Amino acid sequence: MTGIYALAGPLLRLLDPETAHGLTVRALKLGLAPRFTVPQSRVLQTSVFGLNFPNPVGLAAGFDKNAEVADAMLCLGFGFAETGTVTPVPQAGNPRPRIFRLREDAAVINRLGFNNQGLAAYKMRLAARRGRPGIVGANIGANKDSADRIADYLSCFEALAGLADYFTVNVSSPNTPGLRGLQERDMLQNLLTRLLAARTRMTDKAPLLLKIAPDLDEQALLDIVAVAMEVGIDGLIISNTTIGGRDALRSPHRVEQGGLSGRPLFALSTRILREAYRLTGGKLALIGVGGVSSGADAYAKIRAGASLVQLYSAMTFAGPDLAANIVIELGGLLEKDGFDNVSQAVGIDA
Repeated sequence: MTGIYALAGPLLRLLDPETAHGLTVRALKLGLAPRFTVPQSRVLQTSVFGLNFPNPVGLAAGFDKNAEVADAMLCLGFGFAETGTVTPVPQAGNPRPRIFRLREDAAVINRLGFNNQGLAAYKMRLAARRGRPGIVGANIGANKDSADRIADYLSCFEALAGLADYFTVNVSSPNTPGLRGLQERDMLQNLLTRLLAARTRMTDKAPLLLKIAPDLDEQALLDIVAVAMEVGIDGLIISNTTIGGRDALRSPHRVEQGGLSGRPLFALSTRILREAYRLTGGKLALIGVGGVSSGADAYAKIRAGASLVQLYSAMTFAGPDLAANIVIELGGLLEKDGFDNVSQAVGIDA
């Protein structure tokens, strides 16, 4: 099976990125997924916000927008998979083309705009996999033309109660106009307070995380951390894509509008992660995202303060065995440095 993917990968990369992604998801739905065995190591097993992860390497939101292939992705070696972003009402997103591979920079620019099939289809699929093993998260958002975006988040959260192992509140995508305004202190406090109030009424009280942008000044990050600690959410995901970082890029696609992910995001997102760890005093779980393409990258995020890491863009260039390779390499690095468990390495460079 891996031989088939070794052949298919270069062919897929000849196609438009969105077409290639669609074909990949379709193949995964048909059961044409490879399966990679990763070590069940005590060094890699970790408990974060009450969940037990077989390893700390997860799939970031955006790959499986409609919760179609979470189990197939877990078979690739990921310790958990985050689906979405889902919005209450289906939406087409921005006009195509809207995904660009920057091969020279090992990066991707996207301006998808929360394209998804909507809450009803997403809920049906999560309900169908209930009871299966594996940690699967739900990333929730708001419709572009919504008159009440906070109500959109509440609708998704309440409708999916009991169907996801954790929830991520996505207020940091750069591709929905005005969405990042929800990161401002008063708006964010209102949003998170209402979501947590809704959770108190739920039988299943899943962890609630907030995904933030890397393009934050010092005061904005201070405000977000203060609100997160004050209201009592379970963690932060750091970070979403960046609207900056174009000057050092070499690809002709660097002029495209949208969020930049992949290798150029690593330093910026890791710096914000490290600062958030310092501000929280290590008392709030952090997930490090942005530019992870190796075990060394994952290890650097963990040492900067991440209890878990996520990746997506690097698979565009490295293929389906990337997660398994990262897990194996990470385990070796932890053992080499004398750690009995990955949790011991969290934040030691912060």
